[in-house]
Amino acid sequence: MSTIRRVDASRGREPLFGVAATRRIEADGLRDVPAFTLMARAGDAVARLALALAPHAERVLVLAGPGNNGGDGLEAASRLRAFGKDAVVVLLGDPAALPADAIQAHARALQAGVPVSPWPAMPHDTPDLIIDALLGIGASRPPAGDLAAAIELIATLAARGVPVLAVDVPSGLDPDHGQPLGEACVVARHTLALIGARPGLFTASGRDFAGTVWTDALGLDLDRPAPDAWLVGTGEIARHGTPRRHAEHKGSFGDVAIVGGAAGMTGAALLAARAAHAAGAGRIFVDLLDADAAALGLDPERPELMLRPRWSQGPAATVELSTVVCGCGGGDAVRAALPRLAGLASRLVLDADALNALAVDTALRTVLAARASRDRATILTPHPLEAARLLGTTTQAVQADRLGAATALADRYRATVVLKGSGSVIAAPGEAPRICATGNASLATGGTGDVLAGWIGGRWRPGASAFDTATLGVVEHGAAAEPALAGALRAADLVERLYRRLREG
Repeated sequence: MSTIRRVDASRGREPLFGVAATRRIEADGLRDVPAFTLMARAGDAVARLALALAPHAERVLVLAGPGNNGGDGLEAASRLRAFGKDAVVVLLGDPAALPADAIQAHARALQAGVPVSPWPAMPHDTPDLIIDALLGIGASRPPAGDLAAAIELIATLAARGVPVLAVDVPSGLDPDHGQPLGEACVVARHTLALIGARPGLFTASGRDFAGTVWTDALGLDLDRPAPDAWLVGTGEIARHGTPRRHAEHKGSFGDVAIVGGAAGMTGAALLAARAAHAAGAGRIFVDLLDADAAALGLDPERPELMLRPRWSQGPAATVELSTVVCGCGGGDAVRAALPRLAGLASRLVLDADALNALAVDTALRTVLAARASRDRATILTPHPLEAARLLGTTTQAVQADRLGAATALADRYRATVVLKGSGSVIAAPGEAPRICATGNASLATGGTGDVLAGWIGGRWRPGASAFDTATLGVVEHGAAAEPALAGALRAADLVERLYRRLREG
């Protein structure tokens, strides 16, 4: 029986399984069922989802590849034919060379009256729906030759408005990492991930290629293996968004200090401070590193913020008890304040120029790594270029394996890490990473990263987990940008949207 459901982290965390884990689950399942059972279930799931997504489609074109993914497509075509649809298959590959289950699916399709033509024959001109069953999760190199040509055909038909349903993963997309394997890659409107959803469908470029993701476990037990990652969404707000008790006071929510805002960049620190204030911190201190700006003594937009020059040089006990957000617009000036803050602050969020300083200062890295052994928690919020500097690699390498990069940073610096970008990754030592399902490209504008750092600082209550706080902050930050906007979301407006969402619940 098909159990298709949309992957939706608004109800709770969704487990994500990479290729290796999926293969293990599949192998375990195959030992318990007769041959062809899983392919029959897969084909049925694809056909039923196709009917649900395009109920009025009459002509369905299935592009089937030379492996088991193609077999799933062949079986789906048989089911669609039985449902009264004009389903046809174009097969890329020799039918006699198909895997055993796919050979059976091919025979069943012919028996069901499905026209199966070799590439590049087209049984009819323009279909109402395309099913991409060219390449499954085992693809590891760029599609070439006929496969690349078939992907180009899908793109041409999609440009005419024909919807595309990808089986398991859009052909040409790396299912673990979310990047195209080469120039040819299917852009699907919907993807049905079989057995379990893959991390690459939700991070890097994955969301652009996969569209809406659905999954069907095919009757297999997904509770036994540990997932490679978790997809997190607005369900985290119910999980960690603790309401205020009537007897609490501003001291219950802690002090946040923003250290940054060097000459010409004071706006970054003020954005972070306003975000921390909107997030509910008890008191906000702003240590502007631009002396001229600090001398003004007041943020006219938010007079509740307390501008305190040289706060970072103040009493050790004050620094120790505060949540410190350091680096937003800090420039080179932030380097002088960092060693003391890293040594004292109980809760430390490092962003922007603080991360750049960390990347080049061996002594500072040693101080930071020692924080964990003294029960002092750290959250790093790099974008891909900053992450590359911290790892001593390239931005391309970080983006090629975002989960791996975030996990490596967390282990190296013994900190919680937020690797920003499409499908932001939150990682912590010894934990499965989390991929954020909220947000969109309207956040790709100056200052939104400063808002995120300040928001996380403001949401970080004394005693709360750094990993969970970072997760909650990233989810809320992304959710405030939804629904998607045609243009950029201005950072100051983002603060107000975050505040309204928090107030309205």
